[in-house]
Parts: sequence; C-alpha cells; structure tokens
Amino acid sequence: MIPYFEFPSVHLGPLTLQVFGIFAALGVFTGAKLSMWVCEKDRLDPQPVGDYAMWGVAAGIVGGHLVHLFLYHPEELAEPGRVFMVWEGLSSFGGLLGAVLAAFIYFRVRKIPLSRYTDAFALGIAPGWGVARLGCFAIHDHPGVHTSFFLGVRFPDGVRHDLGLYDAIALFAITAVVWWLRSRGRFQGRLLAVVALLYGTQRFFTDFLRASDVAYPDARYFGLTPAQYFCFALWGYGIWVLAGHARREATARANGRAQVRA
Repeated sequence: MIPYFEFPSVHLGPLTLQVFGIFAALGVFTGAKLSMWVCEKDRLDPQPVGDYAMWGVAAGIVGGHLVHLFLYHPEELAEPGRVFMVWEGLSSFGGLLGAVLAAFIYFRVRKIPLSRYTDAFALGIAPGWGVARLGCFAIHDHPGVHTSFFLGVRFPDGVRHDLGLYDAIALFAITAVVWWLRSRGRFQGRLLAVVALLYGTQRFFTDFLRASDVAYPDARYFGLTPAQYFCFALWGYGIWVLAGHARREATARANGRAQVRA
C-alpha cells in the first residue's frame, strides 16, 4: 500500500505555489516542448505549436472550470460568482475540450492545416498529461472506492484507489506505445487517434472505481460520470480517423490495381 501524504505549499515572497499547479505547469511545458521537438524532426515549423500553447492553456483553464461547474458540481452554481473563479475547480476533460476548440480556431485563423500537427500533439499530450496527473495524485483529489489493491493509498478513512495515480500510469504507458509506433513508422498521421482510443478505454473503465461515499463526490448521470461520456467522444474520434485512413488506403489500392490492368 502507498502511504497517504500531503505536500506543503511553496512560498516565494508574495507568491504561493501549490504542488498541483507546479505539476500542471510542468505538464504543459513537457507537452509543448516534446511536440515542438517532434515538429523539428518531422521538418514542420514548430512555431505554430509554440504560439498556440498559450492560447491552449488559457482555453483549457476556462473549459476545465466550466465543465467542472456545470457537469461535475452543478450545486456550486448556487453561487453564480463562482463561474468567474476559474482558479477554483478544474476538469481535465473540460480542459481538453477547451484546448481542442482553441486549436481548431487558432490553426484555422492562421490557415495552417491542423492535420499536419496531430502526430506531434499526440506525442506531447500523452506524457504532458501524465505529468499533470501526478499533480492530481499529489493532492489526492480523485479518490476511488475502498480496496486492498497493492497500489491503493492509505487515505485517512482507509485504503482507496487513487485515480490520479492510475491515470498517470496509464498515460505514461500510452506514451511508450505511441513513441514506439513512431519509431517503427507506424500509424503515421493517426497517433492522436491511438491516444484517444487507448486513453478513452482506460478512463471509461477506471472511472467505475471513482468514490461516491466521500464529502465531495462527482456527479453521475444514469450511473456514469461526465468523463465517461467524454470517452464516447474520444472513441468516436479515434474510430473516425482510423476508418477514414483505412478507406483511403483501400481506394488507393483499388486505383493502383485498375491502373495496372489498364
């Protein structure tokens, strides 16, 4: 079992740094730098990724906060002013939604094909998100049901699954998969779809372990958490990309055979 621990805040003059914020910042930095490095290796201009990063973070914070309020904890809307307190309460899927919308808008405005950069984003998002999830584990804000599993954390009320830890482990495993696929030259242009399918599957099933007997439980809708509904969107995206690529390859092969016969 893993001992329960709490990290103290770091005070730098008037600035107070929380451990979650430190890991979140490291995650963004890691993801952006890796994505830009991949762009350079693939002979793509990395500047759009670097320029987009600031907008993606801002949109992610707003989206994460709104999803937290409206889907995870709508009871907090009893205080309407909380809508503007973007620093209080964030949903990772809401952050992803905000960042994705910002990416579509940013790359369209800049008239840059987003599809050229999806592999670079995939290779940065998975490890960056994994680092950020270590921040969730550090503050234990995703408690699961009680367990005797060896990776359980000794919460004050007993040993529980810590879903922040499980998410981090899964994301680092997904990182290994997509980087291995890149090294083999496989799934080019489809690595983001691979990340979506793998993470969506992992998250859908591990969210069944999320605790409902705690003081601040996440909302459920027909027995599923908001994140589990977002997983359907990840599956849809992943299947759409892979199926579209398969259709294009089949068409190309058919055209090639037709030209040979001609």
